[in-house]
Order: sequence, then structure tokens, then C-alpha cells
Amino acid sequence: QVQLVESGGGSVQAGGSLRLSCAASGYTNCRYHMNWYRQAPGKEREFVSIILTDGRTSYADSVKGRFTISQDNAKKTVYLQMNSLKPEDTAMYYCKADVATGGYYWGNCASSAWGQGTLVTVSS
Repeated sequence: QVQLVESGGGSVQAGGSLRLSCAASGYTNCRYHMNWYRQAPGKEREFVSIILTDGRTSYADSVKGRFTISQDNAKKTVYLQMNSLKPEDTAMYYCKADVATGGYYWGNCASSAWGQGTLVTVSS
């Protein structure tokens, strides 16, 4: 059973930076694509970024050029570097793991998991 713990949220002024971390644990011999989502007050949860097991990345248009996702496989940790933050980036940020299928036996791996979230507040 994979567990995800986010950290690094906080309050920052517009134009500032934060780095979020998501530490994964509770599994062996499983591979996961790692995502960041966010949910602003009164809005639906939305996709922010993904890093696949092969290192390819993708971003929502709203954060392209400002956010960078990366991972440290040895530490089973994914990061989201957020620069040039805007008030509209204010949200609870969640980490999500989706099992990577193919090329190995993944039958004993949890299909997906969410972290508990970390709050980012950007003031103008």
C-alpha cells in the first residue's frame, strides 16, 4: 500500500517561489507515475503536472514555464518547484501516484494513491 506525504506548502507573496515535496513509501518492486494536482476553494481539483517513470513530464498550461516537476528515485520523492507564483496559484496541492503498467509484474501494486495535501497561499 503506497503512502504519500506532501510538504513544503506555505504563504508567499506574488512573484515568490516554493518547492513542494512528496515522499512515497510502503511499496517495493512497483513503479509509479507521479502527479501534482491542486484544488482551490470552491473549485474542482485540477491537474498540475506529471512525471512518468521514464522521466517525461507534462504541465497544465496555467503553470507551464513557471513550475518544474522532478524526482529523486533513490529517495522516492517527487518535487514541484514553483516560481513566479500568482494569487491564482493559491490552493491545496495534492500528490498522486498512478501505477505504471507493462514490462513487469505490477499485480501486487496499489493502482493509485493520494496524499493528504499541502496548502499554498499566494498573496498579492
